[in-house]
Amino acid sequence: MIQAIVFLPLIGALIAGLGGRLLGHRPAELVTTGLLIVAAVLSWVVFIPVAFGDGLVGATADGHTAVVKVEIMRWIQVNDMDLRWVLRVDTLTAIMLVVVNTVSSLVHLYSIGYMNDDPHRARFFAYLSLFTFAMLMLVTADNFLQMFFGWEGVGLASYLLIGFWYTRPSANAAAMKAFIVNRVGDFGFALGIFGAFMVLGHLDFDGAFHAVEGASGMTLGFLGIQWDAMTIVCLLLFMGAMGKSAQFLLHTWLPDAMEGPTPVSALIHAATMVTAGVFMVARLSPLFESSPTAMTVVMVIGAITAFFAATVGLVQNDIKRVIAYSTCSQLGYMFVALGTGAFSAGIFHLFTHAFFKALLFLGAGAVIHAMHHEQDMRNMGGLRHKIPITYAMMLIGTLALTGVGIPGSEIFGFAGFFSKDSIIEAAYAYGGNVGSFAFWLLVVAALFTSFYSWRLIHLTFHGSPRDAQHSHTAHPEPAHAALDSHDEPLADDHVGHDHHHGSAYDNAHEAPAVMLVPLYVLAAGAVLTGAVFYGMFFHDVEHIEHFFAGSIVVDHELIEAAHAVPLWVKWSATIAMLIGFATAWYMYIRSPATPVRLAESNPGLYKFLLNKWYFDELYDTIFVRPAKWLGTALWKGFDDWLIDETLVEGLGHRVKDVTARVVKLQSGYLYHYAFVMLIGVAALLTWVIASGGLSR
Repeated sequence: MIQAIVFLPLIGALIAGLGGRLLGHRPAELVTTGLLIVAAVLSWVVFIPVAFGDGLVGATADGHTAVVKVEIMRWIQVNDMDLRWVLRVDTLTAIMLVVVNTVSSLVHLYSIGYMNDDPHRARFFAYLSLFTFAMLMLVTADNFLQMFFGWEGVGLASYLLIGFWYTRPSANAAAMKAFIVNRVGDFGFALGIFGAFMVLGHLDFDGAFHAVEGASGMTLGFLGIQWDAMTIVCLLLFMGAMGKSAQFLLHTWLPDAMEGPTPVSALIHAATMVTAGVFMVARLSPLFESSPTAMTVVMVIGAITAFFAATVGLVQNDIKRVIAYSTCSQLGYMFVALGTGAFSAGIFHLFTHAFFKALLFLGAGAVIHAMHHEQDMRNMGGLRHKIPITYAMMLIGTLALTGVGIPGSEIFGFAGFFSKDSIIEAAYAYGGNVGSFAFWLLVVAALFTSFYSWRLIHLTFHGSPRDAQHSHTAHPEPAHAALDSHDEPLADDHVGHDHHHGSAYDNAHEAPAVMLVPLYVLAAGAVLTGAVFYGMFFHDVEHIEHFFAGSIVVDHELIEAAHAVPLWVKWSATIAMLIGFATAWYMYIRSPATPVRLAESNPGLYKFLLNKWYFDELYDTIFVRPAKWLGTALWKGFDDWLIDETLVEGLGHRVKDVTARVVKLQSGYLYHYAFVMLIGVAALLTWVIASGGLSR
């Protein structure tokens, strides 16, 4: 069964990718989608006994670890190192199998309707299934190299999906940006793997975990300074997580990745690729627990990311970019949980986030579909009357994202309420300056999250339609539209469309059933997963220990302290959410002119947020332009001038001239050659006589 879960998506990718033209688009869609649905059902079959039964079926107890290992083949054997290709399934893996395959199968089903008019959709479905297979290889890895294989496979597939519409320069640029930024993080990840092997002496996870205690106190020399070995290893591994999970400093690729089709955004940026870094840190929790410094860095970077992305999300106009920055912010929450040592809370938020964020992305796709591929929220409004089902689904996703619930209640609350509040409570319980820093940034980020989420709802679904009055402008600037009314051009979600023939609002229509069914399933997850699984992930320490069965480290003291935080801490996120909701309602329903006045009265702050803290411009100045200058210098100076003009062309012309003169000596007449030979013999005899004759 485990083999089927992992390899069914690969089979679908091969069938659609290699036989798509022969089979046709519809069979390719049905085959890949059907195989993913089977894989998703089997994933739940594996997970349900873990969550509600006696544990993983077929698992063997190894100390406190319950794990199933399925060997595929012998892989690498060098001296004493014997690495097998093994599918490792424990509780953490079972959670990820459910997340990846459930969301992927729903995205496949949704894409049948969304990509219906695309002439290359067989290739699109092949890429989706390939991406899913790569992610499954990552989460079932039993050693560092196997994880790296899936890690890089996900990077390749994301490049193909983001740049799917390869005829668009913006899509190509976004795909390249994602690929290159991730290579920066992956360079650190590779060094971390090398370091782990050097320090721990093992590449398989079990061997490495058992060797961690023996590595205590070991140092590595660099630049004449001795550094704690495990700290260096963990920081390098976390560098890979920063790139893959779009953390602060390596986050710039995530918003641009919206150039891909909307289903890609739901798959990559809600449930799979961006959560790979969170999964990796949780999987390697025994390593990270050995380095308090590395844990502190993880928490600080996560808190900054949550705050930073939330501030930028305040001023976005593209409906997909708002949700993209929300994803970046929520990933920051997850890393804060990991940094505090509440690994179960981080995985809990990963689990719930997959459902409500995929719901929001696919809901946004339904809005774009209804508005004939319009993505600018300033050109929307009043859509709740045209697409009421999509509106209801987006409302559910927003309630889950903003964390609507009753603090202290274990029954009422949407998914994000339980998981996000758990992280905020853990950050406060961690204590100290770092804990307080993370706690307050997360609370402020919760306020901003509520504001931009309800801003999206108000601009898109409430008020009066605004598309008709802007049918001839690339950048409509209604007085009541948005805080950032001078945003840069948006990237449309399809190629070659024209939504200026009449009113997009008048022609708006509900998505077909094949697109709505996935929304219903995800909405159920956004409502129920928090309340149903809260006890397993965060409520009771003994229950958490039993549920995870040693697949992650469980910090008893921290979790108990998180439950004992003051009442105002438990209410802090809810109060922040209510403030954000009230502010968004006032600005975009009650007083629509207020956002424009705020932007005009605070131009510096407005531009700072609008330009995403100027990170793209900063990196362009520091890295891109010098790289282009160096490339141009090598191209023009070295290749063109030195190689082509000086060596090849210059020397070639001189050789050609000499050769032309020498060739003239070749007349072709026999008596000319005989005369030259006679002169040569005479010259030779003259030299012999002049030198004193032949020696005996």
